[in-house]
Amino acid sequence: MSFKQKLVLWIENYLFYPSGFQQLISALLLPLTLVYCVIKFAIKSMSTPKYFGVRVVSIGNLLIGGTGKTPFIIALSKHFPNNAIVLRGYKRKSSGMYVISSDGEILENIDTSGDEAMLLAQKCPQSIVIVSEDRAKGILKAKELGAKVVFLDDGYSKRDIEKLDIVLRPKNEPTNLFCLPSGGYKEPKIEYLSADIVALEDKDYVRNISFSFYDSQNKQYSVIENLPNDIVLVSAISKPQRLFEFLPLGIKHEFFEDHYDFTKEDILEIQEKYNTTNLIVTQKDFVKLQRFGIDLYVIDLEVKINIEIVDKVGEYVGCRL
Repeated sequence: MSFKQKLVLWIENYLFYPSGFQQLISALLLPLTLVYCVIKFAIKSMSTPKYFGVRVVSIGNLLIGGTGKTPFIIALSKHFPNNAIVLRGYKRKSSGMYVISSDGEILENIDTSGDEAMLLAQKCPQSIVIVSEDRAKGILKAKELGAKVVFLDDGYSKRDIEKLDIVLRPKNEPTNLFCLPSGGYKEPKIEYLSADIVALEDKDYVRNISFSFYDSQNKQYSVIENLPNDIVLVSAISKPQRLFEFLPLGIKHEFFEDHYDFTKEDILEIQEKYNTTNLIVTQKDFVKLQRFGIDLYVIDLEVKINIEIVDKVGEYVGCRL
């Protein structure tokens, strides 16, 4: 494991599950955390939500990194016709606003879209997918294209947008309860009380995991039951250790920073290091790796949402399939 990979994992442990030494660092940074929280409170107090002429539903979290927002949006969007999904497109190689897909047609490449937007474009052919740093511009574009509801990725902190706030809460919460930079919360934990809907993992939404094999030559998927013994997990998602729950005990792995832009050399080095071509990746990583023309095993993650939450969204939006 490279120094950079070790550093990324060290930082994630510090933010969420710190050791004794890391807890000391966290405590020393508490004055900065207090300043951060005061700024957050001031922004919240001074912001006035604006209605953009279309219903907006935000799917967010209070933590840095993944809590399953993307698969949650995929599942929720299937219940509502004429919808758009607006997201920042974190770590894409473009800037500004782009319509990534519309009417089931993917209009841009992954360099323009970023990994999350491309995954949404592939998994949600019934949705318009838009990336924009300025979420307001993205919402207005979605309205212009005929969307009746906009799903806003990671939009809880966007106080100037009138919206229904769904906040995802993981079943395994961090032992570190502080906000940045002392911990991994980007919003104070008390903000769970301000959300319109708090969706608790394994209660309000459940993850279903399956595996598939992608044949790069024929560009075909096949569902599989068992994984090869020499398989290696390759991942560039936040908190990748959470994948171990679904994979064989002691699986070999190579972790990169969240949203890492893989090169083919990275993959060839891993295959040589472990003397195997059998690699398993998440769906988010797959959309970046499939361009290299290699066979891959894929962790297929689907989310089932409690019908009560779907009904609450339907009441707010005023339409549902």
